[in-house]
Amino acid sequence: MSTLSVSVWRGTESGRFQEFTVPRLASQTVLDVVTYIQRTLDPTLAYRYACRVGMCGSCAMTVNGRARWTCRTHVDNVAQGERLEIAPLRNLPVVRDLVTDMTPFFDKWAGARGRFQGGATRKDDFARVAPGSPARQLADAGIECIGCGACYSSCDVVAWNPAYLGPAALNRAWTLVNDVRDTGNRARLAAVAGDAGCHACHTHMSCSERCPKQISPTASIAGLKRATMEAALKGEI
Repeated sequence: MSTLSVSVWRGTESGRFQEFTVPRLASQTVLDVVTYIQRTLDPTLAYRYACRVGMCGSCAMTVNGRARWTCRTHVDNVAQGERLEIAPLRNLPVVRDLVTDMTPFFDKWAGARGRFQGGATRKDDFARVAPGSPARQLADAGIECIGCGACYSSCDVVAWNPAYLGPAALNRAWTLVNDVRDTGNRARLAAVAGDAGCHACHTHMSCSERCPKQISPTASIAGLKRATMEAALKGEI
């Protein structure tokens, strides 16, 4: 049986890589490798996963330098000379080993006013939004984000400017800007127009290239740039 040499990050942000030898198997995922290490070689290894089928995003890690869902990443596609390097997501505090603290990520989601704010009550009829309407199509392009943090981990601007809201939060804001039922757009556009908002994006497109859901936060951020400029010219923000 062939084997893999796997370097796994251990400890906190000041930790180090630890080497493991893992059997190489057919159709093996990176999450399979991490699970084998934890169950067979070192039960103290900390990591997260839940669904194992690409629905929850909790298993996102840095694999050979790139943020990925480990449950959907096959070893055959990423191993370099029978070697893997597995580390926690970048740009987030490391709790232990492969586990990061997602609090800053979701705090920025809140900072971008990423919560739906409706104006209807339970006495009102259901809102009907035509699937083919331009605003609905713009919202649909970014609505499938599951908050895995891969884009945030891949963003150079977040690394340079920790205050930057980041691609996931801004993508969420853009979907709500295009939701005709939402009533909070004035405050939302003001929130994303600041120094740490959409205009801080350098359009490197790392977020779009590495999104496992094939969403383009870059396009959403470009839309926010236009929307905030229009709102500023109208004196709305």
